[in-house]
Amino acid sequence: MEFFCYHRDRAGSLALREELREAHWSYMDRFDAELIARGPTFDGAVLTGSVHIVELPDPAAARAFAFDEPGYQAGAYRDVLIRRWRNALGRTMWEFPGGRSGDDRYLVLGLGAPKPATEDLSVPSEQDQLIAYGPLLSDDGATWLGTAALLRAPSPDAARAVLGAGEYAAVEVHRWQFGGRR
Repeated sequence: MEFFCYHRDRAGSLALREELREAHWSYMDRFDAELIARGPTFDGAVLTGSVHIVELPDPAAARAFAFDEPGYQAGAYRDVLIRRWRNALGRTMWEFPGGRSGDDRYLVLGLGAPKPATEDLSVPSEQDQLIAYGPLLSDDGATWLGTAALLRAPSPDAARAVLGAGEYAAVEVHRWQFGGRR
């Protein structure tokens, strides 16, 4: 099962996050083979969170993954969003043909009213700009709750447009970059 985890930073936690960087990376190294995508989010130059899309056996393992993370244990995050996810592109971020570098990367989260999940999530036609894309689902996978996308785009507005209009009650757009050891 695939899961989307988004740890959102607590205000003023940058020094703590920097102090825990090696512990965080060492923890994530244990999941290297299971990671589909990972990386920090930003507001301007300010670190705001950390995204991990990971394949794990079940929702309990996903919660353990998210809550055993050293930054979470130390109080660096204000909250964590964990949702089942389905990899609509069938690849990892390392297989993205556009490469790792560039400041034109975004996380787009669209949250909508729950509805039955379907296997035919429409993937945008501009797939060459998508790094990761898939539905946010309930723990049992039966209910669609939204969509998460990592993509390359020229602006936040262009990134937001990947989700289209109409079916989302709220959409968040965050600057994002490829994560992992440098």
